[in-house]
Amino acid sequence: NYAYYAEVDEVEPLYNLLDKNLRNSAKGIAIKKMVDVYRTVAVGSVPPDFIQTTPEGKNISLSSLKGKYVLVDFWASWCGPCRRENPNVVKTYNQFKDRNFEIFGVSYDTKKDKWEKAIKDDGLTWYHVSDLQGWKNATSALYGIKAIPANLLLDKEGKIIAKNIFGKKLNDKLSGIIK
Repeated sequence: NYAYYAEVDEVEPLYNLLDKNLRNSAKGIAIKKMVDVYRTVAVGSVPPDFIQTTPEGKNISLSSLKGKYVLVDFWASWCGPCRRENPNVVKTYNQFKDRNFEIFGVSYDTKKDKWEKAIKDDGLTWYHVSDLQGWKNATSALYGIKAIPANLLLDKEGKIIAKNIFGKKLNDKLSGIIK
């Protein structure tokens, strides 16, 4: 995975270096908005709740999974790196699903049939939601998602305890917290 994921502690100090005129410019205001979004999804924070629709047409919220460790997994059927990561996620899910762990897959697909086919083909047996708006998915702006795959690991209280951990790192993190 070669995506770069900016964090608030990297972006905010740079924003603070801007002079007042730049901060008040259109670009400065956009950067401030980005900093504010990154702050809401920083490790230690409780991310904003959202509701999206399952392939079966049921609305489900992220907060409905509170009380479990949850991996919020942002992906899409057309995303090669996402699909290559899926076998690792399946293995991790199967190892921890009976120990208060759940996955909440958020798809950035636009075509329901391709989304459903990828779920079936990759053996993804956890919760899946999407608004089928692709990169205009409401979570993209709400969570500052600029690249996929991306993920957030939440503790039982719904706080972010890790971000963008994949493969063995995800498995090791869960092994350290779920007994």
